Amino acid sequence: MRMRYGSGYPPALRILRSMPDYRFLTISRDGGVVTCAMANPPRHTLVAPEVTELQQFGDELLADDSVRVVVFTGGGEGVFIAHYEVGELAASAEGQTGQRREETPEQLHAFHRFILSLQRAPFVTIAAINGNAAGGGFEFALGCDFRLARGGEYRLGLPETGVGIIPGAGGTQRYSRLLGTAKTLDLVLHGQTLSPSEALELGLLHRVFAPASFEGGVRDFAANLASRAPIALAAAKRAIYEGSELPLEAGLAVEQREFGRTMASEDAATAMRSFLDGKPWTWKGR
Repeated sequence: MRMRYGSGYPPALRILRSMPDYRFLTISRDGGVVTCAMANPPRHTLVAPEVTELQQFGDELLADDSVRVVVFTGGGEGVFIAHYEVGELAASAEGQTGQRREETPEQLHAFHRFILSLQRAPFVTIAAINGNAAGGGFEFALGCDFRLARGGEYRLGLPETGVGIIPGAGGTQRYSRLLGTAKTLDLVLHGQTLSPSEALELGLLHRVFAPASFEGGVRDFAANLASRAPIALAAAKRAIYEGSELPLEAGLAVEQREFGRTMASEDAATAMRSFLDGKPWTWKGR
């Protein structure tokens, strides 16, 4: 693994001591920002053993309260994650042909559980999309808090209906929450993919950087978030994600709960008093 240490962070961080050697993931760190480059050459598709490694990586992140931002990017040239490995899906489909399926699964599958654990995590997640991301690859990106893309001639989206299935890693649900049902029906039923600029215009991406400024843009974006109040960022994530699924009054109660948590923190008391006194302050995370 490649390791980098930012100022103010000791080298004996738990995540750096205990993290195993991964086959599909390359991990680096700069202060509170951890970067995970995902690679499965030559096609750079997502496969079940890679999902297992991502779950292990997620557990390591959750065990380290000094992590502020996690950046996921593609380790291959011009590709984030191409898509989920069709060979795996085809073999599974062949084994299930003609079988009666349960209407309601007993448990969400591993990929859903991993993405939901990131959504509920106190740190911020960024998908730094450096190239093609279709199907499960784009669904991975949709599960991150932010999606930053490199400009270029490549495609993003959910083309699964073209091979007789539907998005199965959260695409229908996250598309509809971001775009509404009408646009989601149009894109998913037609299996339409998008250029980075089209995805930005629809609101599926937060930023598109020129190729030459992509790495620096992602680095600055992550560093800015990592410099902000960790308790406030975690509380804001909980309020936004939980509240968006509730009626307004219930959502306001969630916001009130999280506001109370921030008000009870040492960071908030110090920052507000220092602001009034015109003095600098440092986040303690408590």
